Amino acid sequence: MAKTFPVYDIHAIDNESARRGLLIGRFSAYLDKHYQQLHTAHRHSFYHLVLFTRGGGSHTIDFVTYPVEPGQVYFMIPGQVHSWHFEEEVDGYIVHFNEDLFTHFLADGVYLERFHFFTGNSEDGVCTLSGAALAVVVGLFESMLSEIAAHEEMELDMIRIRLLELFIAVERFDTRKKEGNAPPQKLALVRAFKKIIDKRFRELKLPREYAEPLHVTPNYLNAVCHELLGKTAGDLIRDRVVLEAKRLLVNADLSITQIAYELNFGDGSYFTKFFRKYAGVTPEEFRKG
Repeated sequence: MAKTFPVYDIHAIDNESARRGLLIGRFSAYLDKHYQQLHTAHRHSFYHLVLFTRGGGSHTIDFVTYPVEPGQVYFMIPGQVHSWHFEEEVDGYIVHFNEDLFTHFLADGVYLERFHFFTGNSEDGVCTLSGAALAVVVGLFESMLSEIAAHEEMELDMIRIRLLELFIAVERFDTRKKEGNAPPQKLALVRAFKKIIDKRFRELKLPREYAEPLHVTPNYLNAVCHELLGKTAGDLIRDRVVLEAKRLLVNADLSITQIAYELNFGDGSYFTKFFRKYAGVTPEEFRKG
């Protein structure tokens, strides 16, 4: 099956950065070098964040479009589809890093999952900062750039620490967090559920099929999802299937029947009914749009 979107890794973007799995720079310089890639829908195999300090335009993440404004930070995890469209001169900071930048540094190999903006939900990944909060985050970016320029001993470890400080600062400053002060065990359950969905949504379509490996009842899983996210467990599964369907529909080389087969639907007509019910349009209408 043909790939729907190009997938870039850090090696393809910058060979020097690939050596350590990390790229940090000013966004204007990065844009000058990679303008065409940024404006074409694509995926990354790494984590990605951008802070804008100047300019405007739009950013489309998994088929949802957000405005680009000074003070906004965009966080993305590997696999999300996105493209940028700028209407004026922009600047800010950009960071790419591979997952193993932290997995070997921290005892907790899934530490990044604590941050709400690394859930893979595009809405959660868009944060707006202003005033003192923006100044703190800008200062952390500048500190990381200074570390790179100075080539001091243990430079990479210091950058890791600054990045973690940045993540914690944004987590504290962002007041939109839907999960609020939920008990840690409930947060852990929802995050584990989302992770399994992302791996097995093609084959497992019912909440009870996920509840068993999570060692909870379907009713409890559903209640926790509704409490923390305002959605049922079934909603989260369907949302992931619809998202993948949209990604596949962008590829004009794939027929509706092929996409239905890829997503484990019995036939094309059943897939069409499902997609129209939860996406609001037929697969053909979405593809034309």
